Amino acid sequence: MPKLTLSADDKVIKQAKRIAAKNHTSVSAMFSRFVRTLAQKDRPPAQVGRIARKASGIIKLPKGKSEQDVLADALADKYGLRR
Repeated sequence: MPKLTLSADDKVIKQAKRIAAKNHTSVSAMFSRFVRTLAQKDRPPAQVGRIARKASGIIKLPKGKSEQDVLADALADKYGLRR
């Protein structure tokens, strides 16, 4: 697997390491999941399963946000990353 070197403020690096440790993962794995989540926004929505179809309409999406936006925001919040 190729390596990628990123530059960031010391505070950001410490936060990333703390969040990764708290979630029992590595900074690399966390970064990969974050990028994949953001890339999902560019894809057409996947087919929705029976349970998801049944649950749809339970909440109202914020104005101007898609389901993918809400999911990406939730993951960013979970991992302490801001988009």
